[in-house]
Amino acid sequence: MPRHPWSAVPALVLVLVAACRNGEATSRPTGPPAVPVHVAAVEMHAGAAPVIATGVLAAKAEVALSFKIGGVLEAIRVESGQRVRAGEVLARLAQVEIGAEVDKARQGRDKAARDLARAQALYRDSVATLEQVQNAATAQEVAASNLRIAEFNRRYAIVRAPFDGVVLRRTVEANQLVQPGSTVMVLRNERSGLVLRAGLTDRDAVRVAAGDSAAVRFDAWPGVRLAARVLRVAAGATPGTGTYEAELLVEPSGRALSSGLIGEAEIRARAGAPHASVPVTALIEADGDSASVFVLAADARTAARRRVRVGFIDGERVAVVSGLDASDRVVTAGNTRILDGGRVRVVSPAEGRTP
Repeated sequence: MPRHPWSAVPALVLVLVAACRNGEATSRPTGPPAVPVHVAAVEMHAGAAPVIATGVLAAKAEVALSFKIGGVLEAIRVESGQRVRAGEVLARLAQVEIGAEVDKARQGRDKAARDLARAQALYRDSVATLEQVQNAATAQEVAASNLRIAEFNRRYAIVRAPFDGVVLRRTVEANQLVQPGSTVMVLRNERSGLVLRAGLTDRDAVRVAAGDSAAVRFDAWPGVRLAARVLRVAAGATPGTGTYEAELLVEPSGRALSSGLIGEAEIRARAGAPHASVPVTALIEADGDSASVFVLAADARTAARRRVRVGFIDGERVAVVSGLDASDRVVTAGNTRILDGGRVRVVSPAEGRTP
């Protein structure tokens, strides 16, 4: 029996309806796409917050040179910044008066020696008494001591370089009358090393010890961090300031560092309690010691926002004192585009994509 031309219409309609439904199913939105991100594992460190201090750079040994006695400055042979050798004559006083003092003391010694010899001869002849001989011997000893004093003063009427170094500054000119002990120039010992002397508060002083490593920055060398090491921390506070002086040996690394430069030291203090450490780029919405991070879920498909408490920043990493576990992984790039609980896709920087 022949089929009616319209008998296939219901079947065709069913096929079309099914196709439309399948098309609707494939085109229906499935939510926001996964955000590509970089992640980093939480590391556990036992470091402590670095101690920050400001100080002045100087040589470990800087000596103020002066004359023992006063007089007229006959000559000064160096300028500020000049390098000198150990034993080199740097300045001298006029020798006329000083030489005369030596001659007078020598003549006094010679006369005392003659007086003693005469008294001893008279004593042998029973003309002089023992007391007179003893007095003459004492006078001879006093005269000899006066000569030694005069010769000593003459020796220190000349300033010599006690070591190889650099003249930091000089404070006098030729023909100037100088007083005993007044500074003529300041000499820096190049071999003693350069130190940064910084004041620490009492809370920081108890955390810093000799041997702690540090990094020092100077405005004169922007962007340069020089390695340093703590040599000592004063046992008592400096009067007037109440701070404890710390001395840090600075490694110049080939740079010409001048005395008097102001530097900032970042001292690695002794270790404290273990804490979580993450890259600083993991932090978002930081406010004081509070911030947020995105923590990757176990299936690595979503990330959840978590509040953390920040301890301190150490270079490119930040210490987190609460809010993270050692097993967590945090989002370090792409975290500004994630919603709490949103989908993510972990990519590697090697893939050439910027999250």
